[in-house]
Amino acid sequence: MASRGQELKTTPRTVTRLGKETTLKGKMKFTESVTISGRFEGEIDASGFLYIETGADVRANVKAGTIIIGGVIRGNVEATERLEMLPTGKIYGNVRTAKLRIADGVVFEGKCEMIRNSDRVDIFSTGASQLKKTIQSV
Repeated sequence: MASRGQELKTTPRTVTRLGKETTLKGKMKFTESVTISGRFEGEIDASGFLYIETGADVRANVKAGTIIIGGVIRGNVEATERLEMLPTGKIYGNVRTAKLRIADGVVFEGKCEMIRNSDRVDIFSTGASQLKKTIQSV
């Protein structure tokens, strides 16, 4: 198990931070990066990096590029690039992601769907008409 100092070395520097004493309700959108240490309720729809710190409580459907979870999320989670669940992480909801990393000790109650990289085309599962369109656009 990584110590807190090691954990933070692997996470990118965040631009915006919601502190431990912060409670926020609403819809959050961002393109850079956000760390949540407190409580958030509502919806998160972003393309950037989201870090839910140990002790944080998020009650929302969450969509972001990369998500690292050390706290609790109650809601569905979609990470278009990757999702990492730290040993203290808890998800009560469904997960949809391209890449998934789960540490020992994680609590996860829900379903997981792995999404394909839309930049790649699988010629064996793509219909002929879609394959022709893809090839013509290259």
